[in-house]
Order: sequence, then structure tokens, then C-alpha cells
Amino acid sequence: MTDHLFNLHGDVLAAMRRGPKPFAKLAFALSEADEPADTYTGHFRDRLVGSGSGDELTALWHRTLTAWDLTEQADWSTAPARTDARRSDTYDRLGFGADLRKTLDAAVPVFKEPGATVISREFTSWYSRDTAAARAFYWNSYEQTLRRKGWPDAAVSSLDEASHAVVERLSDPTRAEAYGARGLVVGYVQSGKTANFTGVTAKAIDAGYRLVIILGGTLNLLRGQTQRRLDMELIGQENILRGADPADTDALVDVDYQDDEDWPAKFVSHGGRPSTLGSFDIERLTTLNRDYLGLKSGIGALEIGKQDRTKPLHDPVNLHHAAARVMVVKKNKSVLEKLIKDLKRIGPILSEIPALIIDDESDQASVNTTDPKKWEGGTVERKAINGQISQLLGLLPRAQYVGYTATPFANVFVDPGDEEDIFPRDFLISLPRPTGYMGVQDFHDLESEGTAEETHVRGIYEDTGDRLQEALDAFVLTGALKLYRTDHGVPDGAFRHHTMLVHQSVRVRDQAVLALHINSMWHRSAYTGQEGHARLAALLEKDFQRYADEGLPTPASYDELKPYVFNARRLINSGGEPVIIVNGDTDRDYEQPELDFDRTPRVWKILVGGTKLSRGFTVEGLTVTYYRRTTQQADTLMQMGRWFGFRPGYRDLVRLYIGREEPLGKKKTVDLYEAFEAVCRDEETFRTQLTRYAALVDGKPQVTPAQIPPLVSQHLPWLKPAARNKMFNAELVEIRSPGQWVEPTAYPTGAADLRHNAEAWRPALEALSQDISVFVTLSEEDRGNYVRYQAKTAVLSHDQLLGIMSALSWGRPELFEPHLTYLRDNSQSGCATDDWTLILPQTSGVTSTAAGILGSQPLTLVQRKRNARGVFNRISGVSHRQSAERIAGLRALSEDDPFASRFHQPRRGAVLLYPVVDPDLGDPAGLVAGGSIDPAKVVLAAALIPATDPSVQPVPCVRFRAVDSSRAGKAVIETS
Repeated sequence: MTDHLFNLHGDVLAAMRRGPKPFAKLAFALSEADEPADTYTGHFRDRLVGSGSGDELTALWHRTLTAWDLTEQADWSTAPARTDARRSDTYDRLGFGADLRKTLDAAVPVFKEPGATVISREFTSWYSRDTAAARAFYWNSYEQTLRRKGWPDAAVSSLDEASHAVVERLSDPTRAEAYGARGLVVGYVQSGKTANFTGVTAKAIDAGYRLVIILGGTLNLLRGQTQRRLDMELIGQENILRGADPADTDALVDVDYQDDEDWPAKFVSHGGRPSTLGSFDIERLTTLNRDYLGLKSGIGALEIGKQDRTKPLHDPVNLHHAAARVMVVKKNKSVLEKLIKDLKRIGPILSEIPALIIDDESDQASVNTTDPKKWEGGTVERKAINGQISQLLGLLPRAQYVGYTATPFANVFVDPGDEEDIFPRDFLISLPRPTGYMGVQDFHDLESEGTAEETHVRGIYEDTGDRLQEALDAFVLTGALKLYRTDHGVPDGAFRHHTMLVHQSVRVRDQAVLALHINSMWHRSAYTGQEGHARLAALLEKDFQRYADEGLPTPASYDELKPYVFNARRLINSGGEPVIIVNGDTDRDYEQPELDFDRTPRVWKILVGGTKLSRGFTVEGLTVTYYRRTTQQADTLMQMGRWFGFRPGYRDLVRLYIGREEPLGKKKTVDLYEAFEAVCRDEETFRTQLTRYAALVDGKPQVTPAQIPPLVSQHLPWLKPAARNKMFNAELVEIRSPGQWVEPTAYPTGAADLRHNAEAWRPALEALSQDISVFVTLSEEDRGNYVRYQAKTAVLSHDQLLGIMSALSWGRPELFEPHLTYLRDNSQSGCATDDWTLILPQTSGVTSTAAGILGSQPLTLVQRKRNARGVFNRISGVSHRQSAERIAGLRALSEDDPFASRFHQPRRGAVLLYPVVDPDLGDPAGLVAGGSIDPAKVVLAAALIPATDPSVQPVPCVRFRAVDSSRAGKAVIETS
């Protein structure tokens, strides 16, 4: 294709900035050639048919069509983004015929992966596509940087859409009235959240935000990673040099990247100082090695100059000529104190500065973890970092706050009624799972008979031993396989780093002992001797060859790989020892070259650590993980999943050695693999419900972030969503319990309430049958003998039972309400029960007493005593429960139990009902008069088991929601 024709297409597409237009007419109008309009379409089709891979024309159209496919709000199409219908609308507007459509579809398939999910308040539209395109200096530069790094068009367009969705929900920086939006962006662990907030920063400063504060973790190591990433991909050489000549060696003395092997080649260049190119400069208030230590150049560094001093800074006349200030600061009390002190000295200009605060890992340190119950006199007590963020937002009334996290549970539990806190009142955006990302789903087969566990996971059980030697062998072997692949066509850059993570204990002392043990084991492993080679050969054959990616080079035999084993061992052993300990309480503990993945040419090491390796810190090249650390918080556990992320060229080599029987406390063991699976279910439930409520109805949001229904789930009883001090504001609202007993014990004591409850049960009592003989064989764990009893029964519809349970009075309503919420959701995803067998056991013997209740037939009364807290202990009997469990499908039916077989049906639950008399009221026989008992003396106590399919493993969970302190008398967030 000639340069002229390529340029013509570029000009045509540039003219379609707002969307597709008739291609042939535009090409004719813009071309210097004198040809009929339809000729250009023909040339285009012929060129596409004859083009090969890497063709410029195909790449140009791939980029454009993908962007149009992914545009969420396209004023030229009513079809949803990421659909064939949207692509068809595009072709209609372009005027393309069937042949050209077919050719383009083959070259550029419609990208149909889900986009970002947005829950948002209504907002004033100010950031249109035209607005974004008109001022896009830094975004265009960042976009080009991503393409040079090899990002595919779909990934760039997805990032464009997701970052646009954030910026358009911020306040217009030129708005006369100050407003500070609050938002939360939820990504996946190790999934590229930094790329999104870099894109948001680029778009925001292009749009007019002139102060950007990025809260970049709690360690200098993490803050430095973020600073370098922004400097390299967004701020650029010219802003770093502040206009100095790159050839002037004296000017480079203070440049923080002069010893960085990527400087300046891999740092973006804008082609000149942005302010000389019609844009504006960015001034860094922090550098790679210097956190915020006070304004180095004085308060003037934040006194932004104005073109017209009679107008405020946020007026467009001033705003679009002013330089932007960017700082990356650590979430540290003393650092933030200095920043707040300097801001206070600046004065009134602060109210004019459109500012953006981006809080990376916003559920760490930023959330207020003081107990609201201990606050006095309406005063909110705040932890240090939370209080300082609150002060920043107060000092900068035009500041927008956007939190980023992969574990949003703590953020969702922030009190929505606290106006000075960081609850995402304006928007909550869930980012899509990126293409090429390895997450929990890649290691767990949740709903299908897949092979994820078989491929990547190696369990550590009591009978397997610790498998640490095998994990070390896998590390050496995968390093050799990476070197082999480099020699057989896979780009070397994919394997620059090669690491193994060992995470077994949070204690620093334990980590030191473990590191010493691994070093000793390494030196005894005989990787240069016959024994070591024999182990590696066996592991290659039984494991890595079996699960190798057929599209990547893998040796046919160990002899072919053996030379690379020597080189892998040499790289791992460089520097003396293969192990690095990563722990400590100060930044000094992390200042070791082997941990600097950016500046160190190759890191081939085994990293032993704990908590400090589990948040924010990216372990580059991670291939083998040895994980045995327990925790009882789901968000903490998820952040420890450092094995999640992008593994180009070695996805098939990733191995996870994980504890399946790890001690938790003195008497309990837990399955960590099962725990991660439960967290995955918690996470997917959260995202699924966000998607459910994200769709607009009549152009308006269904719910705002403050009205989101219970979204935070807990699928394992011992694994809470977040630490207790982050859940002070969480209220339990649902206990989803398929196949599990629900036995309320907190019944009222007042006569009026007990009479009311008896009236609620009256229709069920009237429907009871005469006595039926029940013969049940108890399970072996319950003595395995035979029990015979009499029972009265009835079958109630789900609505009947739900009506009764909803009408009852309770001693502590909050204890049963979460169960009731579950029962109300009678769907496949909720309580899948159509009707219920009601069983009222009848006992016999000299102490048994029977009485009618509200005119019912005689019912056996049972005695149960309340404890010191006024609630009963378990009320139901073992044999009764086992009959009910067979009816509900939890236990298999038995020929020895015709009673259960008679009543069992799919989707049928079971209810046990007992007329309970507290012995403190006296002998039951003495309370009976004329064959009846006063309902004010009886507690009608029920135990329920919802239906379950025995062929399907039931998935219980609980759910929480936040309490809104601003809603007096109605504290819990509700949604209809």
C-alpha cells in the first residue's frame, strides 16, 4: 500500500472522530485523485484481501473498529457495545457492502468480552468524547506508549473506556460551584489497576485537574514503583528534566533515573517541552527516591499562576494554561502531616484548585477502624491516615477522591452517612477481567469439570509430606524451560525475571528459620549430580511435559533440557544464595537490589516473606508459589494471591503448592485451596450483583452506591470478609443455608407476643394430620440404633410458611432476619424450595403432657429451659432432624424409613415444630386446663431445613451490608 493511500485512510478516520460516516464520500472529498467515490471502497477491499500479518492498513482499521465496538455511549448507534449489532450499525454508517464486511470481520473480530460495570449516581455530563479528544495531549501520549509496549487494540480501547467512565463522573474542573466526587474502582489482584489510574490521571489533567495526589502504598518500595511507572509512561523525559538539555551532563546530576538502565530509552518523550507544543507541563513534587518532604521550592510550587488574576484558577482562561502538579506520597502519618501543613499555609487559592486524589490499595490504612459504639457526643474518632485523608478533602473543596482496590469489602462497609469519610457515594466501578490474566478462576474449577486444579495446583497434605523439595525442583525446572524457550523463539523480555514465593508464616523469626532451611536444602539438592538430574527428569515427564502449552516450545526429553538446567541454577545462585527474605517494619528492610525488579537486570530468586509480600508489591516473573499461611480474613487471603497476574510465555509453567490441611488454632485444620475458592465465590457474587444493578432503567440508575443491597458474601464460616475492625459498620442481613439447619432460639417472653405467635401458627395447626408412626435408623455418628416416634404432619406451600415466619414476633429479631431474607429469595440462586413438610413430633411416656392450642387437636408439650441470655439452646431432637433431612434431600432415602420416602419431593424442605414450655413456669401438666393450654404459656419453636439436591454440593454463605448513620430510625440501607 502506498504511503499516500495509508495517509488517506488516516485522514478519513480522523474525520470520523465522533463516529463512523460514509467512507467513500469522505475518501473522495479528501483525496487528491480524480476517481469515482466507490473506487476507494474497492481499493480498500482488494488491499485487505491481499494483506498479510502486520499490514499497516489492517492495523489502522483494527484499532478504529475495536474502539467503535467498545464505545459505551455512542450517539450514532443504539446497539449495545461489544455486540454484532453495534458492528452492523458501524458498517451501515460507513456504507460498506457484504464482501467488505465479511473481510473486515475476519481481520477484526468483534471484541465481546465484558466491559466495566458501573454503579453511579446521576451526574452532570461534561466530559463527552469530543471534550476528551479536544484536550488529549497526555492521554494520546500514554496511549501510544501502551501500543509501543505491545498492548493489543482491544486492551487499549478497554482501558480508554474504563478510564473515561471514571473521569466523566468527576466534577467538571471548570464548574463554578465546588463539588468533590467520591468513587471506588475495583480491579483484580495483580491485574493492572495502575494502568487504569495512570489513564485516569492522564485524562484528568488533560481535562483541567491541576493537582494530582496519588497515595501509593505504605512502603517506599511501593511508592517508588508507582512513581517510576508514572514518570516512565506519562510524565515523560521533558518534564523530568524540567526543560534541561538531555545532552548536558551537568543538568543530569540530579535526575533520579540516571543510573536506571531504562533511562531514557524507555521513558516516554513528548518531542519537546509540552508547554512549547501547545499543551502544559507537569511539575513533579515527589521523585523516585524522595517522598513528600515539604515543598522543595517553597510554597510557590503550589501557587499556580493565572493568565487573568481577576478570574479564579478554575476558569478556563486560567486553567488550561497552568501547569499540573503531581505527587506520589506514601500513606504515612508524618508524610501526610507535612503535606497538610504546607497546604494550610497556601491559603484561599486552595479553593480554586481542581484536585484529584487517587488512593491505591484504598482498603489498607485509609479505612477508619475505630469502633463507632465508642464515639461520644456525636464526634467521629478517626485513625491517623483516615483522618488525614479527611483533612485533605476538607482543605481542597474541589478535590475528587477515587479509591482503587482488588478487595473492596472494607470500603463497602464505610458509613455512607459520614460525609467526611471515603464511602464511594458517587460511583463504584468494577473493572473487567483483563485478557491474558491468571486469577482465581484459573486455579479453581468452580462450576465445571475443568482441569485448572490438575494443571496448576499441587496440594500439601499430611500424607504427602511438605513437598518443599519438589517445589524447589519445579523452580529450577521452570527456569530451565524459560531459557529453552528463549533459545527457541520466545522473546527474552518475557523471562527477564524468574521467582519463587514461599509464604508460610507471618512471623519474622519463622521466616528467618525457613529461609535458612531452604538454603540448606538447596545446597543438598545435587542439581549438578546424578540424583538431582534424575528428580528433575522425572518431574519433567510426569508434570511439565504433560501440561505443556502445545503452542510453546517444550523439549521432548530431559537430555535436551539438561544444558539449560545448569544455566538456570547459575542464575538462581548468583550473589551467593538463592533466597531473599522480604520482611521487616521499616523501609530500610526492603532496600535491597534483588527486590528492585525495575532496576535490576535479572532477578532469579526465591522470596521468603509474609504480610509485606501480600499487598501492592508485584513479584515479577513469579512461577512457583509455596503457600501455607492461614488467615481468617477473606480480603487478606486474597491479597496474598501473588500467583495471580499476567504470565506471557509461561502460563503453563505456573505451579501452586498449597496447604490442604493447615492448622488453625489448636484443634482445627483448614483447606487453604478451599478457602481461596470460597473467596472467589464471594468476589464473583459481588461482581455479579453489581452487574445486575448497573443497567439503566428509563435512562436512570436503578440504585446509587449508597443503595446497593447486601453484596458482601461469606461462603466459609471461619473466613470473614475483612478484619473485625473494618466491619464495625457491617450488619448481617442474610444467611443463605441450602441443606443446613435454621433453628431460631431467641423467642419472646411476653404474653401478648406468645399469643400473637400462636395465632400466626393457627392455620398450620389446623392442617395437621392425625398421628403417623415414624421409624428411623439413625446414622452411625448418632449411635446407629433405631428410633420410633409418632408425628403429626402437614404440607405447607412456601408462601404459607414464609407468611407465618414473617408474622412472628422475636426476642431478638436481628438474629432471624438474615435467615428470613434468604427464605424470601425463592429462586434457583436463592432458596429453591417450593413447599415444606411440617412435622410436629409426639412423644409418649409418664411425663408427657398433651394439650390443645387455640382449639387444635392435642399436641405433646416439650420442656426446654432458657439460658442466662434468655434464649433456648438446641430444641430439636436427633431422630426428628434425620427424618427431616431425608425429606429435604440432605440425606439419602432409606427403605427403613418409609415416612421420609412418603413426603420427599424435589424442592421440598422440612420444618419441625415444637410446643415448648419453660420449666420455670411450672409443671406442664399443671398448666393444662380442660385439655387446653393458654397460648401465652407456650413457645411454638420451629427448626427448618431448606431443600437441597443431594447430587449438588450446597453452597452456603452469609451476606453483609453497611449501616447508614444518616438515616435515623432506619439505619440499614434498603433497596426495593
